[in-house]
Amino acid sequence: MKQLATTSALLLITLSLCACGDDQEPEQAAQLWDRIHAENYRGFARAPGYETRQPSDTAHSDAVDIYVNATLADALAGEPISSWPVGSLIVKDGFSGDDLDLIAVMDKRSDGWFYAEYTDVEDGDALYSGKPDICTDCHSSGADFVRAFGFPQ
Repeated sequence: MKQLATTSALLLITLSLCACGDDQEPEQAAQLWDRIHAENYRGFARAPGYETRQPSDTAHSDAVDIYVNATLADALAGEPISSWPVGSLIVKDGFSGDDLDLIAVMDKRSDGWFYAEYTDVEDGDALYSGKPDICTDCHSSGADFVRAFGFPQ
């Protein structure tokens, strides 16, 4: 009986530590994966303050490279705004040492941001996609949900 209780407790601990994800929109996440690679996202502009890889203390690895598409880059160079334009795309490569651990993407759509995080950086299987609470809760403190940089002044 004691062994069963110990086994049950270990199972509960393991499940609570599991990075099980919240892949709400796997088809849209797959399409977004294809899109960022077709558009060669590493050729996008670098986000302000991320002209080179920067240390990170967020959930997105120890160091990050952040890229923004032309829509967002144009907004950054323009007049002051209070929300990022629809069509804005932000891609973050997360590294542990020199190893690429994950790719996180934010895609601004007419109904708000679509989030995707891919921990399978070879095949693009998403761990999170859609509007998972873990993403929206954390990003709610940012300028229109973007925490890495603010609006143009």
